[in-house]
Amino acid sequence: MHRHYAKAPFFITAFLLAVALCCLAAILTTGSGTGTFVADVYQNGELILSIPLDQDPPKPFLIQGENHCFNQITVQDGAIGITAADCPDQLCVHQGFLRTPGLPITCLPNRLVILLRNAASDSSQELTGSQVPDMVTY
Repeated sequence: MHRHYAKAPFFITAFLLAVALCCLAAILTTGSGTGTFVADVYQNGELILSIPLDQDPPKPFLIQGENHCFNQITVQDGAIGITAADCPDQLCVHQGFLRTPGLPITCLPNRLVILLRNAASDSSQELTGSQVPDMVTY
């Protein structure tokens, strides 16, 4: 009888390892589909620019905001990122470049959000409630 109970930790560990590997595979493959991506740039919740990421050579875009604030967005090598901004914390610049959909690039002081989508999908003119960040922590 005690032999039967000795196998239980092994099976529990094997099951948890399998679940963890499945979760890791799902995370790594989310948004990594084939195709061309488009970056939708929103300011104050309104779509102001849609940029295809298949541009060559690298191309910078300057977005002006309220009170003369700015964000410089650069598209290069199939990715997009904010390369310069006048916000005090520079978190948007430190987020780096996006290559696949998932997490957005945000600049809260300048009210700017960059979301990636598949080029074949439709874009909406305004962010829906599920797309607007309700809280950002760092």
